[in-house]
Amino acid sequence: MKALILRAPKTPFEMVELPDPLAEPGEAVARVIACGSGLTIQHIKAGRIAAQFPRIIGHEITGEIVAVGAGVRGLAIGDGVTAYYYLNCGYCRSCLANLEPLCENTGGNVGINCDGGYAQYIKLPAHVFIKLPENLDYKSHPAEIGVVTDALATPYKVLRRARVKSGETVAVFGAGGGLGIHQVMMAKWAHARVIAVDTIASKLDACRKAGAEHVIDASSCDVTQALLDLTQGRGIDVSIDYVSSTATLEAGAKALGRHGRLVTLGGAGKSFQVSSLDMLLKEQDLLGSRYVTRSDILDTLDLVARREVWPIVTEVRAMEQAEALHERLERGEVTGRAALLIR
Repeated sequence: MKALILRAPKTPFEMVELPDPLAEPGEAVARVIACGSGLTIQHIKAGRIAAQFPRIIGHEITGEIVAVGAGVRGLAIGDGVTAYYYLNCGYCRSCLANLEPLCENTGGNVGINCDGGYAQYIKLPAHVFIKLPENLDYKSHPAEIGVVTDALATPYKVLRRARVKSGETVAVFGAGGGLGIHQVMMAKWAHARVIAVDTIASKLDACRKAGAEHVIDASSCDVTQALLDLTQGRGIDVSIDYVSSTATLEAGAKALGRHGRLVTLGGAGKSFQVSSLDMLLKEQDLLGSRYVTRSDILDTLDLVARREVWPIVTEVRAMEQAEALHERLERGEVTGRAALLIR
């Protein structure tokens, strides 16, 4: 099979020929049709996320099962599939409680601790594959379907985690990024009033098109005051932070109103200060949201199949153009998401 391999971090992709993978007991092999190219895997390539090299990266796949190993149930040759990002065990207390991101026996991540989707075939433990809904036309839109597992499922989970209700005001920090712009879309789908916050003014128009009622250029104003002004001093109901710097976390926390909720999703992962008195008097919540559950992915795929939402994929490239695409990702030049077609 053809594969794009990284020999080490901060090195270019190398196109190589490798033996086709064979399905061992409990495993399955899928032919990859497309694979999303997001910032997470660019962080691996750039050395900001540790991985075991040499490595084939990529996890947001659209594929079809071509082989199943002994003992595998629930998958058959020809099934359309995507993949869960975490190599969860499937049997611990957390997995059985539908809390797979908190798996007690995690084997790591697809594309980090095992080879991923930047290849013509991918082999995984069979339970890591997720069957696509039968009414989802993945063959016509493989790039879009591949990114659903992260770009739309992650914001969908955040809506549940933050208990976002119709009519509430939601501020999205890092709204112009690949996840942020989909969070704007999903919050609008949930009938919230959305305020997009970003430092890259050129991406704010795309945020408006995705559903933001108001936009804030964080590079040119006091963000907390701007949020308070837009809510007539009441404060926002929910702050969703895809940047998670000290500055963004503190700005979002200070702008929360009564029963306000702040959700952090990693990003820079910085420490910050918050007023415990405000938390007490206004009954506020500070929350973390770590990836998604399998049911979040299935729910989101159903939404896409019904065309209630649709991912924003603005760049689709061939495998041979992966290096150029990742250079654009590194420079922050991609609006929404990007993907590779695997042929």
